Amino acid sequence: MSAERRLLQFVVAIAGCVPVFAGLLGMIKGASMVPDGADGLSLDSHVRYLSGLLFAIGLAFWFSIPRIETHGRRFRLLTAIVFVGGVARLAGLAYGVPPAPMVFGLGMELIVTPLLCLWQARIARHHRHE
Repeated sequence: MSAERRLLQFVVAIAGCVPVFAGLLGMIKGASMVPDGADGLSLDSHVRYLSGLLFAIGLAFWFSIPRIETHGRRFRLLTAIVFVGGVARLAGLAYGVPPAPMVFGLGMELIVTPLLCLWQARIARHHRHE
């Protein structure tokens, strides 16, 4: 079992290079990292994929609602993911201010989500002491 575990670790490490390096490239280059630039099927495909990830993040937060005080790890992980996305969006401000919906998203990513995470942690602490 140990050899199989190590093989899985190795494969995940190699496969993990794809999202890490693609994500880093997108954070640095924005839409220009996608073939066809800001137009075309490549950008449409990329936006749909990222929208699917965003949808799943939202569902994961929703699935935490029934026993919200017990989902601290999930909240922290989701918050970290959202926050890093917000930092990447913030870096894009160097090229100009995007339309209002994007600025709203930035506020959600860098301010609201971390505050909700802190609030969840407070509720969880209080729940453990009851």
